[in-house]
Amino acid sequence: MSTIRVLVGTRKGGFILTSDAGRKEWKVEGPFFPGWEIYHIKGSPVNPDRIYASQTSGWFGQVIQRSDDGGKTWEPVGNEFSYNGVTATHQWFDGSQHPWEFARVWYLEPSLTDPETVYAGVEDAALFRSRDGGMTWEELSGLREVKGSLWQPGAGGLCLHTILQDPADPNRLYIAISAAGAFRSDDGGETWRPINNGLQSPFELPDPEAEVGHCVHNIALHPSRPNVLFMQKHWDVMRSDNAGDSWYEVSGNLPTDFGFPIAVHSHEPETVYVVPIKSDSEHYPPDGRLRVFRSRTGGNEWEALTDGLPQSNCYVNILRSAMAVDTLDPCGVYFGTTGGQVYVSPDAGDHWLPIVHDLPPVLSVEVQTLP
Repeated sequence: MSTIRVLVGTRKGGFILTSDAGRKEWKVEGPFFPGWEIYHIKGSPVNPDRIYASQTSGWFGQVIQRSDDGGKTWEPVGNEFSYNGVTATHQWFDGSQHPWEFARVWYLEPSLTDPETVYAGVEDAALFRSRDGGMTWEELSGLREVKGSLWQPGAGGLCLHTILQDPADPNRLYIAISAAGAFRSDDGGETWRPINNGLQSPFELPDPEAEVGHCVHNIALHPSRPNVLFMQKHWDVMRSDNAGDSWYEVSGNLPTDFGFPIAVHSHEPETVYVVPIKSDSEHYPPDGRLRVFRSRTGGNEWEALTDGLPQSNCYVNILRSAMAVDTLDPCGVYFGTTGGQVYVSPDAGDHWLPIVHDLPPVLSVEVQTLP
């Protein structure tokens, strides 16, 4: 029988939640690295017991941790993230130029084929790669050559927060940056192009033809159709059917099209999940009702999933990396909130159960399906 391992990063440590395939009784372990912000924890698809964690503190800086035994023990690995020049400055909030400064690692993406290769998305926005299990890091600086001097921080900082690998083409990578947009590489990360055609940001970008500057919150794909991308943007849920060359809106009947996470069902590539929140200034669910919305048609037609979720006086947020889907059938859907709750639906969203109620604010949720 399969085991499910949920990796949770919070404002005050990391947690590991485990269950059998029933996904009803859970064991909660942690906190690991108590008191530290754990922006992201993710395991290797090749070696599931190889797990990477981004450990950050305003006092002590950034540490990358690695476990080779499924999270039982950890060791710090390489922590040198040096920019390679390229552009000396980027835009600041007021439009002036500001030097690139490394602050933290937002996102870790282990390779689909090699347990020793892992990518890191950082703030200030850049993409790094390690080929030795996180011991040393090199910047893939071709990304910042794509008008990097025009990139500007979003409200959460100038962060590279999303990294996707195309399982059908190991040379194709997608990334997203707040607030610069989405980018694609077709040569393993050496060169990049912006893929923002069709995105509209009238308040931030008066020029509708602007190649960079869009505030993309998250991107998702299904492994069986890696050319089809779904995006949660700073306003608008978007879809691309041509690997990001062009986008069109699929917000449809959502109560609001502002949100952070987006995820795709593991067996149904046209089934998509989002969690709308009220606005960019009011980061909580509309009417205080926590609702996940599901589309079975690839967008436009959305249904509210509420069974087991609080439908009054709920004012939490769900951050961009705090939703994940397992590969069981029916698939499980997971999300964590800034109120410290982690929820699971063992039936693809029809019914929800709380795994744990009182963690620190949840920053990220990832899931592993183990044999």
